[in-house]
Amino acid sequence: MKIVRTRVYVGPNTFERDAVIRLVTDFSTLNEMKFGAYGAKAAEKLIEHLPGLEHLVTADGVEVGKALKSGDCHVGEVFACTAIALQRQAGARVDIARFTPAEDQTGDVLFAYHTRETGLEASDIARLLILELIDPIPSKPFDIEEELADYVHYASRRVLGPSGQALVDAADERGIPWMRLNEASLVQLGQGKYQKRVEAALTSGTGCISVDIAKDKQVCTQLLSDLGLPVPYQINVRNPEAAAKAAEKIGYPVVVKPVDGNHGRGVSVNLQTAEEVIEAFDLAEDAGSGVVVEEMIPGDDHRILVIDGKLCAAARRLPAHVKGDGQSPISLLVAKENLDPRRGVGHENMLTRLELGEREYEVLAEKGLTPEDIPAEGEMVFLRKTANLSTGGTAIDVTDTIHPDNQLMAERAIKAVGLDIGGVDFLTTDITKSYRETGGAICEINAGPGIRMHIAPSEGKPRDVGGAVMDMLFPPAEP
Repeated sequence: MKIVRTRVYVGPNTFERDAVIRLVTDFSTLNEMKFGAYGAKAAEKLIEHLPGLEHLVTADGVEVGKALKSGDCHVGEVFACTAIALQRQAGARVDIARFTPAEDQTGDVLFAYHTRETGLEASDIARLLILELIDPIPSKPFDIEEELADYVHYASRRVLGPSGQALVDAADERGIPWMRLNEASLVQLGQGKYQKRVEAALTSGTGCISVDIAKDKQVCTQLLSDLGLPVPYQINVRNPEAAAKAAEKIGYPVVVKPVDGNHGRGVSVNLQTAEEVIEAFDLAEDAGSGVVVEEMIPGDDHRILVIDGKLCAAARRLPAHVKGDGQSPISLLVAKENLDPRRGVGHENMLTRLELGEREYEVLAEKGLTPEDIPAEGEMVFLRKTANLSTGGTAIDVTDTIHPDNQLMAERAIKAVGLDIGGVDFLTTDITKSYRETGGAICEINAGPGIRMHIAPSEGKPRDVGGAVMDMLFPPAEP
């Protein structure tokens, strides 16, 4: 079974309306063309290694599991289905798989792909996997388990994350054509002169200056303060000693963070002493191009998402934590929590895996705990101080309960910065009450905010953020 010619189609083509890979394949070296001729064990082994094949239904309505068990399918069909099953096992949403035989024992193997590289790699692995099952070469053993694990690890890092997937799903629902432009999350929506581009929650309409303002925490805080919006008092500092003096002036507890950091990197909260501030300065300096010290605002961390000038979603965020069962040590509770299929590495999944590293050990030590301690049943043990999802945090939807004053405050803040899509990090003891009553404050404005906490919150109602973005970029009745 040899690949004679490879073609990668990036859009509608003479074979499909969607992007596909076409492999002109020579099957003349095989003794039999029907996969079933190689015995039922070949199909069983294939399904064992790729369990998704058993229940896979292609875009043409072919039930792959039944076709394999019947034995009445061409090796080329199995080749195409295996290529998409591999990609699906890595998280890609593909379902086009088709084989068109030719009279000279060749044929076209067609299958959808997520990215060019992962699609071509899937075809290589699929071909070698099938040959190993039907015509193994003892001198060239193919370690199926290792090869599949390597592929899934490689491909899963190139699949669109939850945020990007939510946007293209919303585009599909509205009949808006889209095309991925790189291995990250840069996507073209629409075609020709009507096209727009998005990269996660940044769009071709997001202003560069607005992004710069949002990134510079000192400039952004001053801008919001000048408009009378609630912000914490902060002081820009240049060295550890100045940071300690600023903390004394502001009054403990304080927060030390980089001027232009993100994802909670370099942020230290609830600092109570000059020694802690001096230590936190180095952490913040390493994560950004400057350091600020600001007052600590009591309350829970909330993310308010504003799209096209209107509140779209709001969520209360909790730092990474585990809940005790009265029997398991913290380390085991972390391991159990990481079994949740929603948790993955970085931003690839809806939630991020919990870690037990240096920062987590420090947080536990402050409470007199170690990873081997056993929390009481129902006791919540926090592993981080900041509530970022990127460090294992969770989110609870509060869109329907946010106070109108807090909603207007967030909308004004994003308009002031000039963002088409923006996230407001708002600290308050009670989101259902006005900030005028509770004394809450905006601690940060985010350009290109993460939206996975809103499309799949840990608790509460999911919000159609992707739809809101599409309606902004392509209002109804516009081409």
